[in-house]
Amino acid sequence: MHLSIVIPVYNEEESLPLLHQALHAALDPLDHPWEVIFVDDGSADHSLEKLQRFAAQDPEHTRVIALRRNFGQTAAIAAGIDHAQGDVIVLMDADMQNDPADIPMLLEKLDEGYDVVSGWRYNRQDEFITRTLPSRIANSLISRVTGVHLHDYGCTLKAYRREVLTGFRLYGEMHRFIPAYAGSVGAKIIEVPVRHHPRRFGKTKYGLERTAKVILDLFTVKFLISYAHKPIYLFGGTGLGLMAASGLMLLFLLVRRLWLRVSVFDSPLFVVGIMLLILGFQSILMGLIAELLVRTYHESQRKPTYTVRQVLNGGDKRQGRSKE
Repeated sequence: MHLSIVIPVYNEEESLPLLHQALHAALDPLDHPWEVIFVDDGSADHSLEKLQRFAAQDPEHTRVIALRRNFGQTAAIAAGIDHAQGDVIVLMDADMQNDPADIPMLLEKLDEGYDVVSGWRYNRQDEFITRTLPSRIANSLISRVTGVHLHDYGCTLKAYRREVLTGFRLYGEMHRFIPAYAGSVGAKIIEVPVRHHPRRFGKTKYGLERTAKVILDLFTVKFLISYAHKPIYLFGGTGLGLMAASGLMLLFLLVRRLWLRVSVFDSPLFVVGIMLLILGFQSILMGLIAELLVRTYHESQRKPTYTVRQVLNGGDKRQGRSKE
């Protein structure tokens, strides 16, 4: 098992020497070959210079990816995953709040047969009002919407088997939703408590404004997980609901006209009912168009509509038939 540690870095020059030492202390005793990939996300301090020094002094284990500008944590993580060579990929932060000493524990859980091991900052060392409380609310919401129940989606320290990281791209703030994506393809996920240390250097890069971004990204994640393969279920279901509401309104107006002799056209419900009917019909048409786009996407790129965990006594069945 080849192990890759992916660490996005943005203005963490004071933490990097301690982090590099801690990584060696945690990973050198392992029997597995390992590499650490530092992704400098356009740092404005001397982080890149220190990373270049690490790469020169420790070429066997240290690789550095320097992005041209600051693209954000998700993009930096995606770049690290793209350049990682390991069968197992561990993500963690560079601010020394995650503890590299927890990595062997994550690997032990992978050895037990899990595909994703997610860290849970059980004793979180952050400000409660601005960081911990919004995080708890977001975690509860994400767990309910995605169906993958974790206490701490925001903890970067997670271990993944490479195969569960393929098939999707990361945008926005979507790195925190990787377990949900993995769960959608049948990955076995477990959450374990990990240590969390107070920030020693610099200041946090995130505030309350990040919560709004996470909630907006959650809409995208829910759509991709539940409706990306059959968008007609979403758009068509919405359209049928609107048309049913329209039918009930118009039926009410018709009954009232027949029994009470009240004009249909004088009621605002008539206009609302017609609008709902039109919107419902348009929603169904959008679903059909989305179905065509999805089919074109899968068929043009030969994207599979299923994932395989294991094949026992598998062989080339087509080759066997041709020999007959």
